[in-house]
Amino acid sequence: MLRLLIEPIVRAALAEDLGRAGDITTDAVVPANAEVTALMVARQPGVLAGLEAGLLAFELLDRSLRLECLCADGSRLERGQAVARISGRARPVLAAERVALNLVCRLSGVATATRSLVDAIEGHKAKIVCTRKTTPGLRILEKEAVRLGGGANHRFSRWPAASGRRSNAPAPRPAISSRSNSKSIRSTSSPRPWSMASTRSCSTIWTRRPCAAPSRWWPAAP
Repeated sequence: MLRLLIEPIVRAALAEDLGRAGDITTDAVVPANAEVTALMVARQPGVLAGLEAGLLAFELLDRSLRLECLCADGSRLERGQAVARISGRARPVLAAERVALNLVCRLSGVATATRSLVDAIEGHKAKIVCTRKTTPGLRILEKEAVRLGGGANHRFSRWPAASGRRSNAPAPRPAISSRSNSKSIRSTSSPRPWSMASTRSCSTIWTRRPCAAPSRWWPAAP
């Protein structure tokens, strides 16, 4: 994917996470000259997407970091499979970690959900096609994730194609409704069993350097 298109998205994500003060926790507890090696590891099977954007987060904070792709976007991953290795100064690695993982996990979740639907219709003439119902600001990345999962893209915005819905067609059922006798808001859409896949698909394992055998430096997620 063209870096010109994704760099503004990654920069905005870093600015949102670091704010004006930066990563004050890391700066307070990690020595400025400390170095680490980090592995991005799949926590469950799925389809990889968004790795280019994720690694760009590290590069934008420190161009001296050594970034190694161990899998290509679109690859099918097994649980525990290493996706990328990041080495260099600890502070920028830790500062970019969450933004990188958020992007990779979210987009891998989209690609994995798409692949499950594509596999479900295998042998039929139907095609899985995405619409404009994307996360604001992430459309180009989510559209690419759908493609990596085996789906196809429809229009990217209002102008490339008409929707084809007639003006006298019945109004669509609202996705969100509320009840007058309750303050809660409930969804009328059917539950999506894959909706949580994007939040727990990747994690990092941190190791001190140099060492003969890597030791756990960061607590593993439950």
